[in-house]
Amino acid sequence: MKFIKEYIVPILIAIVLYLVIEMFVFTMVRVDGDSMQPNLENNERVMVWRMAHVHHLSVIVFNAHGEDPQATAKKDYYVKRVIGMPGDTVSYKSGHIYVNGKAIHQGFIDHLQRNDGTGITGYQNNGGWNLKQLSAHWPKDHDSIKVPAGHYFVLGDHRSISNDSRYWGFVPKNKVLGVVKTLAWGTTNKDRHNINALSY
Repeated sequence: MKFIKEYIVPILIAIVLYLVIEMFVFTMVRVDGDSMQPNLENNERVMVWRMAHVHHLSVIVFNAHGEDPQATAKKDYYVKRVIGMPGDTVSYKSGHIYVNGKAIHQGFIDHLQRNDGTGITGYQNNGGWNLKQLSAHWPKDHDSIKVPAGHYFVLGDHRSISNDSRYWGFVPKNKVLGVVKTLAWGTTNKDRHNINALSY
């Protein structure tokens, strides 16, 4: 009985606390892919805060299943940056993204990463992109799109290789796992992790 009180009970309490924290506070994920370069690297582990508020330019992890046709697993997590919040009007021209008519600051990426066409197989590669050219989601007679209520418009930082809202649409709020707050350490594929956050 003493053994149970001194060893087993504390271990059980620690396990329960860990599960509660991971479910409601934060979790660790491993970035899988290059579409968030140079800010997140392939195989880098990051901390995702589940209860953090999403803002413009927040980096989020979300379940892309049901949004991106290529996300075939029921839990297919992507990591992208929020460009448009619910109700925002988003447009693009000559390497500049405009939200509600104002150009957003993109100092976190260079000209190549924000301006080149995509290299994703099956998608257009025209040396530059705009919303009208890329997807049936966008009205062909408009240069901009309005983000629906309860959704986000997301992009990868490395636009030339990112599969994101330009192609398959918006991210529902209820699909968001959390916000990347703390950049952690790099790992290898052999390391254990909770979730792969695909970055492509």
